[in-house]
Amino acid sequence: MLAPDWNDYKILGSGDGLKLERWKNVTLLRPDPQAIWRATVDYGKFDCHARYERDRNGGGRWIVNKPMPEQWTVDWRKYSFYVKPTGFKHTGLFPEQAVNWDKLSAIVREKAARGEKPRILNLFAYTGASTAVLAESGAHVTHVDAAKGMVDRARQNCALNKAPTENTRFIIDDCKKFVAREIKRGKTYDAVVMDPPSYGRGASGEVWRMEDDIFDLVSLTAKLLDKPTFFLINSYTTGLQPQTIANILTLNLPRGAVQAYEVCLPTERDIALPCGCSGLWQSSAVHTSRHTSSAVAPPSVM
Repeated sequence: MLAPDWNDYKILGSGDGLKLERWKNVTLLRPDPQAIWRATVDYGKFDCHARYERDRNGGGRWIVNKPMPEQWTVDWRKYSFYVKPTGFKHTGLFPEQAVNWDKLSAIVREKAARGEKPRILNLFAYTGASTAVLAESGAHVTHVDAAKGMVDRARQNCALNKAPTENTRFIIDDCKKFVAREIKRGKTYDAVVMDPPSYGRGASGEVWRMEDDIFDLVSLTAKLLDKPTFFLINSYTTGLQPQTIANILTLNLPRGAVQAYEVCLPTERDIALPCGCSGLWQSSAVHTSRHTSSAVAPPSVM
């Protein structure tokens, strides 16, 4: 699935473990573990604003070559998002996720047109691009992330997109613990979006590994769904195949339609840069209303 309709973001070159990107008027050179082919451009010919260099300890830092804003915005369709290079080489925005914003906002808008307001739980929700899109589209989104700084940025992204404040609820918490408490409180949701990290540690030293823990988390979270509409899992864990995500959804949710696909960004020379994978479960009613005939839809290119 290729991320659609980006004007403010473009990959200018890739290869040799790097990607050269334009974020509106700022060009950045960053490592990318998937770009293992020989570089298709001479990076040295581009006067980029900054490049990210890794150090021997696994971290890294930005080397600024010329003046650039500390923070700026990029646009996708009618939406705007804040971008700011971080110490983890990311910018706070993942353009490839436009694939999923496109799919899920269409479902929400269909329901909103019928006077419905789906309640969506967004776990590991980071800086809230999906929260902003879904809340603006007419859903009520409970945004959960353990990092206060990321939740603060999510509030800013929602305000930037004029998402109604009554459509959002922001929670700073461990996602699994929050889900367990919501079950005890008898809370229910209509849909779930989750973007778990490959590896992490909780405040009390708990270790999270995607391969070890994702099945149990999905099983637990599914208990919050009353009449589920959709369940999306995003994964950036190297080696975790889309079909694995599809299997986890199939085993934990009612019979419905499951899609599993790589999310990619278009780049130079008509090649696509892989950026992780997603699995999307939809209720049969929603899937049928969107005129898709197959119970298990094959991957397709947008």
